[in-house]
Amino acid sequence: AYGAAASTIPINCFDRLAASPGGSIKKQPNIIFILADDLGYGNLGSYGQKLIKTPHLDQLAQEGTRFTQCYAGSPICAPSRNVLMTGQHLGHTRLRGNHAKIGGIGPEGRVAIELGNITVSEVLKKAGYVTGVSGKWGLGEPQTTGIPTKQGFDEWLGYLNQDHAREHFPEFLWQNDDILYMENNKGLNKKTYSQDVFTDFAMNFIRRHKDTPFFLYLPLTIPHGPHDKLSIPNTDPYSNRPWKIKEKIFAAMISYMDADVGRILSLLQELKLDEDTIVFFSSDNGGLKTFDERFDNNGPLRGHKGDLLEGGIRVPMIVKWKNRVKEGKVSNAVWYFADFLPTVAELAGISPPSDIDGIS
Repeated sequence: AYGAAASTIPINCFDRLAASPGGSIKKQPNIIFILADDLGYGNLGSYGQKLIKTPHLDQLAQEGTRFTQCYAGSPICAPSRNVLMTGQHLGHTRLRGNHAKIGGIGPEGRVAIELGNITVSEVLKKAGYVTGVSGKWGLGEPQTTGIPTKQGFDEWLGYLNQDHAREHFPEFLWQNDDILYMENNKGLNKKTYSQDVFTDFAMNFIRRHKDTPFFLYLPLTIPHGPHDKLSIPNTDPYSNRPWKIKEKIFAAMISYMDADVGRILSLLQELKLDEDTIVFFSSDNGGLKTFDERFDNNGPLRGHKGDLLEGGIRVPMIVKWKNRVKEGKVSNAVWYFADFLPTVAELAGISPPSDIDGIS
């Protein structure tokens, strides 16, 4: 029903300048998808937030198209990411929850996507793209078929497991198929913030592959909790606000992420890649109820993360592609995460798998 409903609504977010007379894109664009973790519909200034500062993401919305009716793949983490990566809705994806009801891997009952599940990265590799991912993967445990390097990604650095991703100053991360130890985070020493590691990966990846079409997927871990002193280096610029400490931390995480998005966008301009790169920014599901009183996380929407209500599944979505995606537009077109794969497949000039549910 999701796909059928969406297929009747023309999106028309791409300017006619993007296409040749035959309708195809003249040049394969670089593709960046930045995914926040537990960011609510109302947590950005461009979506009505009054207290949390998000100047770079607000500028992204001014320079691109802001969608008001984009839906995540699920109201919770792993299945939502599975929908994004495979173009299939929850009736067809392998992961339908963060844990298996029966079976699964380890005491947490994790489920891994299989080799037969074709991902957006595998599709884009066939079109000649270099592919990289950094952040929280959540679709496969170590030594399973679900790890990123077995799902079409050339380069990978981050957390495989959702619970591990709650450690924002981790003692180790996964780099490709190996463990990368964070020496500065052993014991009581907590100096290396994982968000910095992911942003550095992104900057380095873009610099190294600036002359080749690339797909960069950044499933970040913030502003997901726990919202304690080990969730962020400091609470600036909110340290002096008369708020609860968790509220300061939550707001600071969003502003920290916003600044890192600004660094990535500035790099694209510096390398003169902004006209050749389409940037997507969204969240994996709706916002938490915890911070509603202070920040009105989901704005006018009813429900929160975990709910199959608008507040659990409708998410911010901003898309920018200079001179291609219309600037300053607000679109109420209805679409969802499964539509990402066929959309970028068409932009790359390649056919998507035949068994997906999304549409371009």
